[in-house]
Formats: sequence, structure tokens, C-alpha cells
Amino acid sequence: MALDQEFEEESEEGVEMSFLEHLEELRWNILRAIGAILVFTILGWIYVNEIYHYIVIAPAKTDFWTYRMMCKLGKAVGADGLCIDKIDFELQALGVGEQFSMALTSSVIVGLVFAFPYAFWEIWRFIRPGLKKYERRAARGAVFYVTFLFFSGVLFGYYVVTPLALNFLANFKLDESIINEFSISSYIGMVATLTLACGLAFQLPIVVFVLSRVGILTPSLMREYRRHAIIVILIAAAIITPSADIYSQILVAMPLTLLYEVSIIVSGRVQKAKAREEARLAKAYEQRTGTPGNESENE
Repeated sequence: MALDQEFEEESEEGVEMSFLEHLEELRWNILRAIGAILVFTILGWIYVNEIYHYIVIAPAKTDFWTYRMMCKLGKAVGADGLCIDKIDFELQALGVGEQFSMALTSSVIVGLVFAFPYAFWEIWRFIRPGLKKYERRAARGAVFYVTFLFFSGVLFGYYVVTPLALNFLANFKLDESIINEFSISSYIGMVATLTLACGLAFQLPIVVFVLSRVGILTPSLMREYRRHAIIVILIAAAIITPSADIYSQILVAMPLTLLYEVSIIVSGRVQKAKAREEARLAKAYEQRTGTPGNESENE
């Protein structure tokens, strides 16, 4: 018996399902996930005025939490320039139904954000039974880590990237005679793009974990191509940020670069865990058959 078959023996036994049964199960998982998004979207619509006032429009006000913390930091270090006294722009609804469509868009975004943990859990429920025992052990806590990274990215995008990018763009003028009047769709699009894009970008360690488990990535490979990865991160930051200013792009690129370094550590731990698992199975196989595990692999 080859060592790979030993891995197969460790897979959890269950009732075999046909392709159509798998498809039907996936359909219900997706429907439940969509149902959760719909429920939160409806709740968002019910409280759309509060969401717009306290969440959506908040980064456009000088009393926003980020600006207050910047001002406190500025006073502490003697840099009064960090205090934001004015964000020079006005919002306009340019289309007849623009306010309605933006209210609906805001509700959908709220539904997507708050339903994300449950939606991912539904997809994970479908994937998990097909994994082997050692794969499930390696992926223990996947829902927690994915959710934690997603909301960390969302909060970073909302409290750091969005207000600083907005302040930069609103106060940047070619001439004092030009008045900044942004459409409500442009404003909400920028807030949503930065917030959701950061939430998804923060999933980098999870992606690296999966690719390392299947043997595509290794820590040595990631270190070797670190410079190339930084260039890709800068390009991704330019795509994520809806504006062309280098300021907001650097704000997005910095945490992504840090996450890349964290991902190298994650990949290294995955590689060590795989080596320990293979050594354990080889030892178990040798004790059972009297044949060294590495010889069975070569056969």
C-alpha cells in the first residue's frame, strides 16, 4: 500500500453522494447564503437613513473618528497640520432616481458585509466533508480567520483608507475658483470600493494557506519573488483605489505588503505541518507493514 493510500484511509467515512445530489446540496447552500444577504439587505433598507447618516456620510464630516484621532495625535506631537478643519466638497444627486438607487445600493452593501460570515460558513459546510482528516485539522478555524481578516480589512478600508483618500481628493484643487461638487453615486462608489476591496484583499494569508497546502507555494518561493510581489501589490492597489492619487494607493499597498510578509510565515508553518504529517504517516505505515514509508512512496 502506498503512502498516499494511507492518507486516503484517514479520510472520514460517510455516505457517498451522486453528482446530482452534490449539486442539489450546493444549490441549497447558495440559496441559504443569498437568503442571509437578502435578510440583512432588508434590515439595511429599513434603517437606510441611519446607515447613510452615521456610516456612509460620516467620513465626509470633520468630526469623524479618524479625523479626531489624527488631531489628538497632532497635538501630542506638536503637528497641528494633522487636524482636519474642513473637507471642501458638496454632494449632489444628479439623476432623478439617484438618491433612491444609492439608498438601495447602500442597503445591498450592508447585506453583503454583514452576511459574509454566514455566507462563507454555508460554502465551507459544502466543502468540508470532501476534505481528509488531516486537511480538516489544518483548516480548523477557517470560518473564524476568514471572517476576522475580512472585517479587519473592511474596518481598515473604512476608518483609514477612505477618510484619508477622501480628504486628499476633496482638498486637492488646481485652482481656488473650482468648486468640488461630487455626485452621490461617485461618493458612495468610492466608499464601497475602498471598504469592500480592502476586506477582500486582507484574505491574502488565507489564499496563501490554501496554495501552500496543495504545494503550489512555498516560503522560499515567496521570498525569492518578493520584489515581483510588491510590484503586483502596487498594481492591485492602483486598481482597488478608484482615484488616481498615489496617496491612497500607498495606504492600500502598505498593509498588503505586511500581509504578504505574514503570508510567508503562514506558508512556512504549513510546510512544517505537512512535513510532520508525512513523517507521522510514514512511521505509522512502517509500524504496520514493516516497510519504510519513503520506499512505499517511490514504488
